Amino acid sequence: MLTTSFKDGLASSASFCTILQFLAGILVCRRFIKNGTTGDTSGLAFISCFMSCSNWLCYGLLIHDSFIVLVNVFGATLQLFYVITFMLYSVKKSTILKQLIGSITFVTFVFTYSMLEPNRALAAQRIGFLSCSTTIFFFASPLTMLAYVIRIKSAESLPFPIIISSLICCCQWFAYGCIQKDLFIQLPNFLGIALSMFQVSLFFIYPGKKVDQVHFI
Repeated sequence: MLTTSFKDGLASSASFCTILQFLAGILVCRRFIKNGTTGDTSGLAFISCFMSCSNWLCYGLLIHDSFIVLVNVFGATLQLFYVITFMLYSVKKSTILKQLIGSITFVTFVFTYSMLEPNRALAAQRIGFLSCSTTIFFFASPLTMLAYVIRIKSAESLPFPIIISSLICCCQWFAYGCIQKDLFIQLPNFLGIALSMFQVSLFFIYPGKKVDQVHFI
């Protein structure tokens, strides 16, 4: 039988890896600041991640899981900082501002519902499903890049370190979801594992430059 200390250790490790993933956005924002513009880059990834973290935060509060709460408080705060930084250097400030207002409005609605719904189990089930769905949407965002990689038959443009860290992180959260018997945690992370492994396989299918020459984008 798995001990509580093992479960907590796994959750702590998964939380630490997730936080490191969130911090990768600093490299992107630093590039925006250095260039003085976001160029043609879309801020939708930051917006969707902010919504995902906020939904998981709400779910964590409903099921009283301190690990999910803490990691997503950090994640939502950091993603909000990224969105604001993106907006400051974006040539289409009105677009990103509308997206930000829309996401905050949606998150406010979710939290309001979670507080007003008298059936706490039903609220947890509905928001768990919502959190699971938004995470799956976030994981699906690299599919356009994968189609491009397959078309040009080169995996050089894929960020190998980020993919590996995502694989490790998803494996840990999936294991944690299995221990907790929480399908909402299991499902998106299982799909994340599958997507990460598929991306790793592309480095073997389309070998180009050595893996250590592949840098963060």
